Amino acid sequence: MKLHTLKPANGATHSEKRIGRGEGSTRGGTSTRGHKGAKSRSGYSKKIGFEGGQMPIQRRLPKFGFKNFNRVEYKPLNLDTLQALADKGITEINPEVLKSNGLVSKNDRIKILGRGELKAPLKVSVHAFSKTAAEAIEKAGGSTENV
Repeated sequence: MKLHTLKPANGATHSEKRIGRGEGSTRGGTSTRGHKGAKSRSGYSKKIGFEGGQMPIQRRLPKFGFKNFNRVEYKPLNLDTLQALADKGITEINPEVLKSNGLVSKNDRIKILGRGELKAPLKVSVHAFSKTAAEAIEKAGGSTENV
């Protein structure tokens, strides 16, 4: 072992350079940020979608279409889903029963659609029915009621 071969143990030193600690560190002055401009300032943060002053793409592209804020959104359920509930022994179907079975969420408006076949007579009370679904429920001996 000689003095010129000594070195610290692995992991004992850090290789990162300290920035902004005077000219003697070779990283003083501008502290690796360059001269002037927004990125050289403290507190700089680029806004989402900023393109260097160029008109951002979300403002360049044309807007089109119409979003009706009065639209009523329904959660669709089909007759085969109601038949699956009838097979479990449920005869009266309403939003609380559907929520407890995990088919809808708390504030969903429900519409029954006509896919599938219904054999059991059910008393269904939900927000809306398609014509074919209402006919199929009443044909099976059940009843429909709008909530």
